[in-house]
Amino acid sequence: MAMGETAILQYRGKNYELPVVVGTENEPAIDIRQLRAQSGLITLDDGYGNTGACESAITFIDGETGVLRYRGYPIEELAEKSNFIESAYLLIFGELPSAAQLKEFRKLLSDHEFIHEDLRHNFEGFPPNAHPMAILSAMINAVGCFQSQVVQPSDAESFTVAAARLMSKVRTIAAASYKKSIGRPMIYPRHDLYYTANFLHMMFSKPYQNYEPDPEVVRAMDLILLLHADHEQNCSTSTVRMVGSARANLWAAVAAGVCALWGPLHGGANQEVIEMLSQIHASGQSVESFIIKAKDKHSNTRLMGFGHRVYKNFDPRARIIKQACDAVLKKLGIHDPLLEIAKKLEETALRDPYFIERKLYPNVDFYSGIIMRAIGIPVNMFTVMFAIGRIPGWIAHWREVQTTPNARINRPRQVYQGAVQRSYVPIEQREWAAPQTLSSATASR
Repeated sequence: MAMGETAILQYRGKNYELPVVVGTENEPAIDIRQLRAQSGLITLDDGYGNTGACESAITFIDGETGVLRYRGYPIEELAEKSNFIESAYLLIFGELPSAAQLKEFRKLLSDHEFIHEDLRHNFEGFPPNAHPMAILSAMINAVGCFQSQVVQPSDAESFTVAAARLMSKVRTIAAASYKKSIGRPMIYPRHDLYYTANFLHMMFSKPYQNYEPDPEVVRAMDLILLLHADHEQNCSTSTVRMVGSARANLWAAVAAGVCALWGPLHGGANQEVIEMLSQIHASGQSVESFIIKAKDKHSNTRLMGFGHRVYKNFDPRARIIKQACDAVLKKLGIHDPLLEIAKKLEETALRDPYFIERKLYPNVDFYSGIIMRAIGIPVNMFTVMFAIGRIPGWIAHWREVQTTPNARINRPRQVYQGAVQRSYVPIEQREWAAPQTLSSATASR
């Protein structure tokens, strides 16, 4: 963190000097930590779109130029040369592992891949139609109850074991939640398979028939997890950090992150892509006519999987995953009408000046949904896949919060717009009035 320049805020005839903080990638930020104490003012920023909630050394994004780096390493290099577990280690511990460290971490993942047998009964308490994300969040908290001691983030050995335990058990829980949803028995993990292949085995194997994952499929699934491993201060990661700032344990903070990710505006984008493709197919309309409707501002038709709130250029993850998508579809030789529609939609939109001028390119959600459908992962598990991939980032951010010197519990301010002070009215003196709706209450301000 570099400091030097100051910004001047003028309010009621008085000037206030505010320090300017510059990050290692030359991002300037006005430090307002003393603003209220000096002036009585707070800032208002709905959605925190222009608010730096923390200083972090984990992930860097430049949305204007389409840059994403984990701990300084370009996502393109990691996607080409690394794998999910190695990149997870990088995110959590700050550096790429040596061969011995990676081997030990993989061993820890294998050692902790089973969940306690008593937890099998927990799955029986969920209704058959329970969403896998609800089960995942609840079971992460339940598994945390079997953690015999509090994780000490400053204790390298105990934290490493805890991180491996959480990463490993999450995939077992996720696969079991899927089996529960389709009324089939839970499949135990195999000690001879690495992380991603083992997850696919637990998803698709049957008691009488093992699923042997194709290496191309494993690589594509591993790539999806790697590309989702962290993405700076998004909704779920900020949730993990906020919960962690209360000194909540790792399991509780990550379970909260799962709930935030479950929201359709955050983790459900790849699911919405498949639902859009299904609607196009069911309606029988052509891709060209759908594109025309999507461009009409008076139409309710939306093109899902294109554009990104952060990236004002091409999503760097999309460039990478498109190649994997093409390879998987070719290898599996799948003839799926939805996948054919997706290809035509991509080709048409990439040639259309309307989308090119607005930089509405396919994002990572567009391709990841197509890949997962091709692999056979059901739509209601798409967000679960996202969660499994994001676990390393959540762990890294939780630890960063815990080990930051003089860290404070997160406590945002607000600008109150409600009723001013008034006196209590006895019930017999009150007149009946219809309850205010949110819109009418807002309009009355």
